[in-house]
This record gives sequence, structure tokens and C-alpha cells, in this order.
Amino acid sequence: MSFYIAIIDYEMGNLKSVYKLLVHLNVETIITDNPKQILEADGVILPGVGAFGDAMNQLKKKNLIPVLNQIKSQHGPLFGICLGMQLLFTNSTEMGSFGGLDIIKGDVVLFDKSKVDKIPQIGWNNVKFIDPNHYIFQGIQLESYFYFVHSYYVIPSEKRNNLGLTCYGDIEFCSVVTDNNIVATQFHPEKSGKNGVELINNFIKHCKK
Repeated sequence: MSFYIAIIDYEMGNLKSVYKLLVHLNVETIITDNPKQILEADGVILPGVGAFGDAMNQLKKKNLIPVLNQIKSQHGPLFGICLGMQLLFTNSTEMGSFGGLDIIKGDVVLFDKSKVDKIPQIGWNNVKFIDPNHYIFQGIQLESYFYFVHSYYVIPSEKRNNLGLTCYGDIEFCSVVTDNNIVATQFHPEKSGKNGVELINNFIKHCKK
């Protein structure tokens, strides 16, 4: 197989929607839990829908944690989506206390009910680009809107990992993170219309370089 993107299948992700978006962009794509296929891919996407603890158990069950650590050591490229972004972090307080992949240092916490209208946040919200020149934002207008569905958000330990910020109620949270060749978003690009398409297309272009 020539250039291709691997979508990691750990049975907890919006796999079909992400796959359809990549097909729309005419990108050869496979949905797989095969370590060899994942590590040989030109780019990897870690999607995610569901609970943090269950997701980590699935990654362990499929022996994918060493694969993700190897991707980090090889400097990606890796793109995380929603829960897939949260799993990259050190710890989560979702329905208990769970250790994450610890690829990016920081915590995953619940929105404070006293500071937001409702939990979860569902719908469109805008993103303030911390680094508008980053490749992932090319061709996308500043303060663009994307589609969110989440109750928890990430707090990176280091500000250098913050790539985008979003306000929900009285809380400003990190909605895009980066670390070397890793990029991840709290929102769903595959549900975010033309802005989401452009963002994923930017990732694909980066993978081809």
C-alpha cells in the first residue's frame, strides 16, 4: 500500500464518520487494530466516543498502548479526536480516577456545574488559535466554529501544549493541543463542516511532507 492513514479501532470511536471524511478527501484509509498497519501508516488518527476508563481498558485489551507510545517516540504524525484527545493525557477524573497514556502531561476534569449552562456541552463553539501560523489552522479563519460534544476537558501541565482555547460559560478551556507531530482536538472535525474538512486536510498534507 502506498500513502495511507490508519484510524485506530479500539471499538470506541466515531470510526465511520472519520472514515467517510477521509474518503471524501480521496485519501487511502484503513480502520485497524493491527500494530503493524498502524505503525507503517503515514499518519494515524485516534478517534473516541465514550468513557475514559472503558477506552483505556480497550486499548490495553488490544495491546495498543505500546503502539501509541512508539508513535510518540517516532514523532507521529498522530491526530486525536474528542476522547482520543483526552486519552493522550496523564489522568482523568471521569467516573473515578484513571491513568491515561501520559503522552501529554496534564489532567482531564469535569466542567464545574456552577460555571456552565449545562453538561455536556453540545453544539457549535468557536476556537481561539494560540498559534494561527500552525499548519493545522492554515486556510481557516480566526475564531472559527467547530462542533463539540463533551462533559470533560483537558488541562495541559505546560502552556506550550495549548494550541487553541474555547470559552464555555465562565470556563476557558484548551480545545486544541499539540506536542511535536501530535495534534488533537476536543471538538469533532468530522462533524464541523468545511472548517473540520479543512483542518483534517491540513493534517493529511502534513503527513505527506
